[in-house]
Amino acid sequence: MTETLHAYDPAEALTSDEAADLFMKDAFETRDAGYIAHALGVAARARGMSRIAEETGLAREALYRSLANDGNPTLKSMLAVMQALGLELTSKRAGT
Repeated sequence: MTETLHAYDPAEALTSDEAADLFMKDAFETRDAGYIAHALGVAARARGMSRIAEETGLAREALYRSLANDGNPTLKSMLAVMQALGLELTSKRAGT
């Protein structure tokens, strides 16, 4: 018996703001800049990349490139995407 594998898109699981919040919190806990950028891209695709592009004033194609697995977004573009998603970047002292 052969099993059929299907591509999994994590953006399909982010059906609520709470799910996106948890997804991004987990991404930030990895402290892996590449993974954080990728996770932000997943969250943006879940919301609609065209909508995020319109809200941020950034080109949709540029967002796809910079938020890809091997992308390297600027802090400015990351903050713009986070704001469009209703997310904030905060700071706290380590270990607290």
